[in-house]
Amino acid sequence: MDQFIVKPLFGDGPVHWYTVTNVTLWMAISIVVLLGLFVLATRHRGIIPSRLQSVAELFYGFIHNMVEEVTGHEGAKFFPYVMTLFMFIFLANMLGLIPMSFTTTSHIAVTAVLAVTVFLTVTLVGLYRKGIGFLGMFWVSSAPLVLRPVLAVIEVISYFVRPLSHSIRLGGNLMAGHAVIKVFAGFAGAMGVASVVPIAAIAAIYGLETLVAAVQAYVFTILTCVYLRDAVGEAHH
Repeated sequence: MDQFIVKPLFGDGPVHWYTVTNVTLWMAISIVVLLGLFVLATRHRGIIPSRLQSVAELFYGFIHNMVEEVTGHEGAKFFPYVMTLFMFIFLANMLGLIPMSFTTTSHIAVTAVLAVTVFLTVTLVGLYRKGIGFLGMFWVSSAPLVLRPVLAVIEVISYFVRPLSHSIRLGGNLMAGHAVIKVFAGFAGAMGVASVVPIAAIAAIYGLETLVAAVQAYVFTILTCVYLRDAVGEAHH
């Protein structure tokens, strides 16, 4: 599991909160690639888009449509935040597939910060827009009266579990895929001529991991939109 070890970029000392590590480096690379993609793509905009502009417009349209469809017109105000979130996770996932790179989104410390940020954003926006009425989402008025207090407790618990499930889903999927590739790579190194079988398996899993990297970015983002709908939409009944 050495591929998941956080290491200082300079020296071999202990890792503190201010230490520049391989995690810091690959998160910075993800941000640079993100900025580069959209800055370069929009520098020379044209009616007939270049390839880079087409890629940027594809991402833009895809996320914008998703935000509007899930959260509604009011939720579209959060499109820049959701777009940035998706692109960062997507690029971090994809960059983690490069040999000798580091998958930052396989670490719960990274995904937990993203999930807690979403949780706090949704909660604060909901309280700001609806006030005490935001708590109405925990009261299922369509249920029988005797069951409403029990359902309210379940709803509260599920609400506060959101950051945990949100972060573990992303980090766990990325870590599991890379660990499986590492296991098959170990077999390939030990089997000599017969290593063609694990190598073929690695190629197949690598293709699957590319799909997982994109899907997990999408899942994290669409769940963010669903949570935002609670803050900007009508409470469910």
